[in-house]
This record gives sequence, structure tokens and C-alpha cells, in this order.
Amino acid sequence: MSRHPTTKWAQRSDKVYITIELPDAKDVKLNLQPDGHFYFSAASGADNVPYEIDFELFDKVNVEESKASVGLRTICYLVKKAEKKWWSRLLKKEGKPPVFLKVDWDKWIDEDDDTENRFGDMDFGDMDFSNLDMGGADDELDDAAADAIDKEGDDEMEESKAEGSKAEEALAAATSESEAKA
Repeated sequence: MSRHPTTKWAQRSDKVYITIELPDAKDVKLNLQPDGHFYFSAASGADNVPYEIDFELFDKVNVEESKASVGLRTICYLVKKAEKKWWSRLLKKEGKPPVFLKVDWDKWIDEDDDTENRFGDMDFGDMDFSNLDMGGADDELDDAAADAIDKEGDDEMEESKAEGSKAEEALAAATSESEAKA
């Protein structure tokens, strides 16, 4: 009886990433068919425990452009899709996927982020943004607007001083009345 190694997957519109986590894999066999049939087998550990994956991918694939890489801890398979479109799931079979199959969140990109991501590699390092008039908060006001704001501020300050004087007078009057009663 074979075991199933933890397998992660992610996709783009034109390809699927399949990463099989199996340290020290020996006798690795990978088989991918144009109809989407994917087969993997290997042995691992001191006891050469057999591992196997056998499933049907959601749609047809381009076997010639697909690539595999066997590393010390993982086996990575870049599967090229036959048609450039997003799959609703990895497997053709509907329902809950097998417990060993997980989403590879490190490689995952949502369908609507795929086109936006093409601009993510642009280098803005040499561009001087200080000369662009973007209408930001630190824009300088013209002289007339600055004077109007200054005048408003001065008027408010005068009103505040007047109200402060009235409050001081009322407090002084209240204090003298209480002293007179005592």
C-alpha cells in the first residue's frame, strides 16, 4: 500500500505549479499525459516507503512545455496548460479534494491579480516624483488664499481673547462676592 505525500498547487492563467514534499526521494517516476492524467511515484526514508499520486487534472495540458525538477526535499512540476484560462480547481473530479492536496499560498495569485502583477516588476528607482503636480497636502497656497486664511485665523484669535477676558471678569466677580459673604 502506497502513501500520499503532501502536495501543494497554485496556478496562473497559463500554468499550474505542483510541488510534492518528499525529502530524500528515490526512484522518482513522473508521468503527465496530454489529457491531464498525472502520475507520480517514489520511495523515501531508510525503509524505502513507497509514495504515489495518481489523479486527473482539471483540463488538458501541454506535455512538451511542462517541466519537472527533483530536489532534495521537493519535486516541483511546472505544468503548462493547453489553453490559457483559469481552472476552478486542480482536479477534474468535483467535490472535496484529497487531504494530502493543499493550496500553495506562497505561489498563489488570484485571477484578478494576474494581469496587475505584470507591472509589478517595473523599476521606478530613477524617477523623480517631486516634480509631479499630484495635488498633495503640502502644496503651497497662492498669496490671496494664504492671506485669507491668515485673516480668518487672526479674527478667531481676537474673538477668543475677548471671550477669555469676559470669563476672567466673571470669575473675579464671583470670587469677590464669596469673599464679601465670608
